[in-house]
Amino acid sequence: MTTKFHWPILLAVALLVLTNIRAQTTDPTAATSDGPIFKNVSDLKWDKIIPDLGKNSPEICFLRIDPKTHATSLLIRTSKAIHVRKHWHTANESHTMITGNAILACEGKRAELTPGGFNYMPAKMVHEAWLPANSLTFITVDGAWDVNWVEGPPTAADLTK
Repeated sequence: MTTKFHWPILLAVALLVLTNIRAQTTDPTAATSDGPIFKNVSDLKWDKIIPDLGKNSPEICFLRIDPKTHATSLLIRTSKAIHVRKHWHTANESHTMITGNAILACEGKRAELTPGGFNYMPAKMVHEAWLPANSLTFITVDGAWDVNWVEGPPTAADLTK
């Protein structure tokens, strides 16, 4: 039995899959490493999380992704205050506020996190956040980073003053 490869179809599928992964993760492959990593703020590469918001979009920076488990360390910064609508992640997630006071909510509970404040969200727990302008949040997930929006991603209407 011989197997015929349809290279154009295979190439198209591969490009589609890789493009979809890039759209979800904003190309974290540069942060994948088993070895030590040292980065200063000036070394970081920031990408828009919601390109439709233009210059007002929160930005993400992948610091490290474990090549085996895909556990991810990242930063999110905001230039404008924003309500991050209800969403969930496949992996467990923790937040540590670096700058700014954020409000996080889940299961009818609301909490304010001040700089240095910590929060843990179990996998698939629906939550939302209100991030102030000029905030910086350090986030870790114990698996691959993803965002599953419950009611769609934030829009310009979610930007606050």
